Amino acid sequence: MNIAVNEKNGSKVAVISSDGLIISNVGDALDLLADVHYNHGCDKMLVKKENIVEDFFQLSTGLAGEILQKYTNYQMAIAIVGEFSGYNSKSLNDFIYECNQGNKVAFRSTEAEALEALHNSR
Repeated sequence: MNIAVNEKNGSKVAVISSDGLIISNVGDALDLLADVHYNHGCDKMLVKKENIVEDFFQLSTGLAGEILQKYTNYQMAIAIVGEFSGYNSKSLNDFIYECNQGNKVAFRSTEAEALEALHNSR
């Protein structure tokens, strides 16, 4: 796993990259949050969809809700980058839509869109 910090106008975003899964469970998500916050000084992060276990995108597992609630509680903004149109779940599509209306969780199709959303979030 590699963590690069993208800075723009005083905003710092940790850009996470890896060839494999980074987040498989809540513990992994909290470890990543701690690493990004304490070792890189960021309260915003960008993660690619393929680095997150597929169960995250099946809302019935509760994994997405649990992880994103913890990130919100610890004031860590996150953008997940990937292609989400292949999901035929109305509940997931509604969830993504609602997340994109706020400023703490974003689902974007490109890294550039995700960085812009994060840098413009509070």
